[in-house]
Amino acid sequence: MSDPLLVEAEPYAYGFDPRHTALLLIDMQRDFVEPGGFGETLGNDVSMLRRVIPPLQEVLAATRAAGMTVVHTREGHLPDLSDCPPAKLNRGAPSLRIGDPGPRGRILIRGEYGHDIIDELAPAEGELVVDKPGKGSFHATDLDRTLRAADIRSLIVTGVTTEVCVHTTVREANDRGYECLVLSDCVGSYFAEFQRYGLEMIAAQGGIFGWVAPSGGYLKALETRS
Repeated sequence: MSDPLLVEAEPYAYGFDPRHTALLLIDMQRDFVEPGGFGETLGNDVSMLRRVIPPLQEVLAATRAAGMTVVHTREGHLPDLSDCPPAKLNRGAPSLRIGDPGPRGRILIRGEYGHDIIDELAPAEGELVVDKPGKGSFHATDLDRTLRAADIRSLIVTGVTTEVCVHTTVREANDRGYECLVLSDCVGSYFAEFQRYGLEMIAAQGGIFGWVAPSGGYLKALETRS
């Protein structure tokens, strides 16, 4: 058995075996990160999320080159909204709601152009794409079963938004026994303070939910393996 790869992280070094590790890209969808999508209808500045695209492209390329498992998620709903609880559908006061016609098709509806992943991070052939109706990637999906079937034990977590879908997924993964490393420059929030505190909460109390590190440490660890 080979020694684990190590990444300098908070609260301490994170070790992982690439054979049992998956890169998780959470909700890098047009409706969230491009102008005119659902994120912008909530009054958010989507440029805050687009900052993660360049470092995440580098991480994705290196992970693929290492032959590791890659998983993408998309938050969205069936066209009839039967899987969208009224509390989610009606909450807040956006200019457009889930299911309404938008510039890229119906907002957060599966199969619509806006629901899909941005071109810069498009899934490669054979990579798993998980459609989820909730914030967490494990809720009402087969993600846990699929990861266990592939003997995945560790997750490199990226995507948006840090305090919502990323945080919910990391908490779900932690409860299921996965060791999560969140790449701080590859996750994004519409709010700078949420970004900061969201990352601090993950690594608090000796890593209560997981580890946090910039992507450079992860890339360096992969380089040592090649």
